[in-house]
Amino acid sequence: MDDQNGDALKGRARGLERAFEILDYLRLRREPLRPNEIATGIKAPRSSVYLLVNLLLGNGVLEYAGGEGRVYLGRRLYFLGMAYAEHFDLGHVAEGLLQQLAQETRETAQLCMLDGNKYTVAMMREGVRPFRISSDVGEPVPIPWTASGRLLVSHMRDAQILDFVPEEDFVLPDGSRLDREQFLAEVHGARRDGYYTFESITDNFTHCFAVPVYQPDGTCIATLCLVAPREDAQANHAQYVQALVDAAATLSHRMGHEKPAHIRAG
Repeated sequence: MDDQNGDALKGRARGLERAFEILDYLRLRREPLRPNEIATGIKAPRSSVYLLVNLLLGNGVLEYAGGEGRVYLGRRLYFLGMAYAEHFDLGHVAEGLLQQLAQETRETAQLCMLDGNKYTVAMMREGVRPFRISSDVGEPVPIPWTASGRLLVSHMRDAQILDFVPEEDFVLPDGSRLDREQFLAEVHGARRDGYYTFESITDNFTHCFAVPVYQPDGTCIATLCLVAPREDAQANHAQYVQALVDAAATLSHRMGHEKPAHIRAG
C-alpha cells in the first residue's frame, strides 16, 4: 500500500511539473498554441499534455484564444500575479529606488533577477533622456550575456556555476563562444568588487552597470542596473556606480541584510 501511495505521489508531482512546463512554454512563446504544438515544444507525450491542458482550462489557468483549439495563459494567472505583487516586498521598495535612479542619472534603471537558470528584467523605469533605452521585462536571457549574471551566481562555487549555466548559453549573440574560465574569472571579480559593468554583448551602443542586492544570508537575490549609451557611461562611470551602490545598499537593508555596502566608486 505504501508503494502504491508513493507511486501515486510521484505521478502527481510529475504531472505538476509538466503543468508548469506548459505554462512556462506559453509564456516564452507569447502566443496561443494548439496542445499538439505545446507537446512538441516541450517534448512531452501528447496524451498527457491534452489531459493537463483540459485540467488547466477547467480551472481558468488556461483559456481558449486565437481559434482552432489554441490555448493561452488564463485570467486566473493575472489575479494570482496581482496577489503576489501586493506582497512582493522587494518590488515595492525597488519601485521608488528605480524611479530615483532614472531621474538622478537620466538612464534606464532596472531590477534584475534569476528566472530558473536564466536572467530576466523584473522591473524597469526608462530614463528621462530623449533617446530612451528599454528591455523586454520578463524575457529570459542567458546569464553569461549580462552584467547582472556575474553577480547573480557569485554566491556559488565554480563547479556549481558550470552545472547551473547551460553549456549552450556560453554561445554569444554573434555566434562566438565565451570561454568558461573567463566567465568564472569575471564572476570572481564581480564578487570582489561588489559591482560589474561592461559594454553590452547584445547590442553595439550601450554599457551595462549592475550592483548586487543581498538577502539576509548574504546571497545576491537581485541586482539594480543602469543601461546607458557608451559615451555617457564612460563620462559618468563613477557617478553611476555610486548611485547604484547607494540604492542597492538601501534595498538590501530593507530586505534584512545588515552588512553596509563597502564600495566607493573610484
